[in-house]
Amino acid sequence: MKDCLLIIEDEALLGNELARFFRKQHWDVSVAVDIKSARQFLNGQDVEPIVILSDMNLPDGNALDFLEQSGSGLPYAEWIFLTGYGSVTDSVRALRLGAYDFIEKPCELDRLHMLVEGAARSARAQRRLQQETSQHFSRYSLDALIGRSQKIQILRDMLKQLANVPFSSLVISGETGTGKGLVTRILHYSGNRASKPLVELNCAAIPKDLLESELFGYEAGAFTGAKKRHRGLLEQADTGTIFLDEIGELDLDLQGKLLKAVEELKFRRLGSESTVEVDVQIIAATNRDLLGKVKSGEFRQDLYHRLSVLNIHIPPLRERIEDLRDLVPQFVADCNIKTGKNIKTIPDSVWDQLESYDWPGNIRELHNIVERCVLLADSEVFPAQWLQLPNKNVAAAVVANDGMFIPLDGSLSLQDMEKVIIQEALSRANNNVTGAARLLRATRETMRYRVQKYHLKYDQD
Repeated sequence: MKDCLLIIEDEALLGNELARFFRKQHWDVSVAVDIKSARQFLNGQDVEPIVILSDMNLPDGNALDFLEQSGSGLPYAEWIFLTGYGSVTDSVRALRLGAYDFIEKPCELDRLHMLVEGAARSARAQRRLQQETSQHFSRYSLDALIGRSQKIQILRDMLKQLANVPFSSLVISGETGTGKGLVTRILHYSGNRASKPLVELNCAAIPKDLLESELFGYEAGAFTGAKKRHRGLLEQADTGTIFLDEIGELDLDLQGKLLKAVEELKFRRLGSESTVEVDVQIIAATNRDLLGKVKSGEFRQDLYHRLSVLNIHIPPLRERIEDLRDLVPQFVADCNIKTGKNIKTIPDSVWDQLESYDWPGNIRELHNIVERCVLLADSEVFPAQWLQLPNKNVAAAVVANDGMFIPLDGSLSLQDMEKVIIQEALSRANNNVTGAARLLRATRETMRYRVQKYHLKYDQD
């Protein structure tokens, strides 16, 4: 398909000469003699020009005014202006309005051809970028939140409302693997900051000694090894969104610094005496009970209240098992494309296993299991033998007064064994996490994590 060039020129002789020249260069050329006819062309044609070559002064107005009026309607067309008498004011205004170039008549056709081709390359690049961006945005639309359950529908409605609200900060809570990152992307790419940066930081993945420099940045010489200035993640997220995953793992000292930055939207890089101002939307996520951490003194109350302007809770998969009927076919289709397989049928026996499992790893665990099954499939039928879901009958372990007997006949998975051991330790310690940790020679934090992972009951200590 030929690229379309619109020439706006009131001198008929010059307009026809330019049209003949560019048609020989394989352009689809249309000619308008004034702003009125150009506007009719743009409003009435299905094909948009990627380059507009226009005289500056036309019988019914100035072409710069026309550019300013129609610029939003033609965001990916490049404008080149011709004028018999140029002025600094006009050239400055043309460039300010986004014109590709501004040249005086007469202009050699070879030079003009070079300019038009350059403008066309720029317009094509902008259109490709827009198409890729649109595809990226559509991937994280509200439709990306798959499920038919009432809980997911309520969550979807809430996100739809929040997408139109310029919130400053919110907290997303939910177990590991429920999709907190997906909800963050939906909020970002559905809101008014969609074209701005989305910067992510996992607070549990970076040592606390490095976290401050990653978050706020540093100046050259701020510490050993700081050879040049580094823009922190808060600064990189300016005008966009910063996603602070596992916010509950943030060190208390750093929580105070983050609070000040969140409240004032300005901070200092390490080793700097000047402040950096930012405009960021903050989304924090946690799989912990932040209020419980506030009560135990592990999380600052003022930071909690500052971040939790809005709260979103993502229900675990075991509370919305009916969503499996939507999630599994979608994951199978995605994995078919990725692996080149063609799984078409999911037997009832597979559905029985999927719907009777409690999914401690939530959506992440489901996706990984589906991916494994599709990868190892040798027909168009979903292979039940590769599900390998942990046996829910944890009663197969035998408990004695002074120890435990755990069978190694395949009836219990390693994950089941760990769950049984921790449950027994809790039972012997009267559901006290510290006591259970002492019995198993583990730290209190490790034990608390495992207890929450397996959704076991325990006393707050």
